[in-house]
Amino acid sequence: MAGDARLRALTAEWFARSSGHEYPYHFTWLGLPVIQFPQDLVAMQEIVWRVRPDVIVETGVARGGSVVFYASLLGMIGGAGRVIGVDVDVRAHNRAAIEASPVADRITLVDGSSVDPVTVRRVHELAGGARACVVALDSNHTHDHVLAELQAYSPLVKIGGYLVVFDTSLERLPAGVIGDRAWSQRDNPATAVRAFLATTPRFVVDQEIERKLLITECPGGYLKCIAD
Repeated sequence: MAGDARLRALTAEWFARSSGHEYPYHFTWLGLPVIQFPQDLVAMQEIVWRVRPDVIVETGVARGGSVVFYASLLGMIGGAGRVIGVDVDVRAHNRAAIEASPVADRITLVDGSSVDPVTVRRVHELAGGARACVVALDSNHTHDHVLAELQAYSPLVKIGGYLVVFDTSLERLPAGVIGDRAWSQRDNPATAVRAFLATTPRFVVDQEIERKLLITECPGGYLKCIAD
């Protein structure tokens, strides 16, 4: 399927057009806006089932649907797995909705910039000792910010775990779709991923995930840890 050039071209066209309609904003998880492509949620479910992490760290809580999604997966797996959500500005109504969710006991929210040393230290303290960890980066999408996140949180991920960088797809979108943002086709999570991978042998791109999804916000962003 991934070798079908026509299908890949149709996928790219569909992705660009649907992004112009804010497609990922159409979906909720347990009533909270999740702001993700459903295909990536399915991929994350497969990763969580495979890794069975003790801790999932997500930067960029937004409206809370994704931290609740991850917490519900951990609840179905069983055990004491927990989610650490990091955001520079968790609005009061979003916090209330997260805390009212049926999986709130598995969620810890950390207020602050995900690259602030105080925040990074707090997350490491909370995640310390985890046997297995999955990290999802989905906050500020500029090159410098994402690269700093990769450097800060990659040490939490051990062999077999995943470091997933969302919105690497920004590099492939037309400028008009991206709009007036701090990131661009030349300054985005994808450029940060390439810079990060050039500095470490610990992670590789899990191309199998992208090949079977085709439609994904994370092309080249599913990073699997292969070495300590």
